Amino acid sequence: VQLQASGGGVVQTGDSLRLSCAASGRTFSSYRMAWFRQAPGKEREFVAAISWSGDSTYYTDSVKGRFTISRDNAKSTVYLQMNSLKPEDTAVYYCAADVNYSDYVRSEIPYDYWGQGTLVTVSS
Repeated sequence: VQLQASGGGVVQTGDSLRLSCAASGRTFSSYRMAWFRQAPGKEREFVAAISWSGDSTYYTDSVKGRFTISRDNAKSTVYLQMNSLKPEDTAVYYCAADVNYSDYVRSEIPYDYWGQGTLVTVSS
């Protein structure tokens, strides 16, 4: 599985961005996808995840109501729509794939494949 994240950039507080993560190599529609982020000087943290069908989504509390994760299995792509961005959202955002469907949605450990990361910078 290869994951290619894109869509990052420099925006101002309150702006929106949509990140994309294109997958190749295996059956994209059969595994859980997630976004994590790593801010400067901090550990990588869970942001959002989505089930194979898109019926179940999970978010960290700090992005609930502002971010939306979605997927298009026909395009083998997962998205992260980010609205009302804040300076504290500044980070490198990584997409990840869990091909074994672990119970631990919010942990990095079950995610077998990772994209290269895309930088989001939110200025105040």
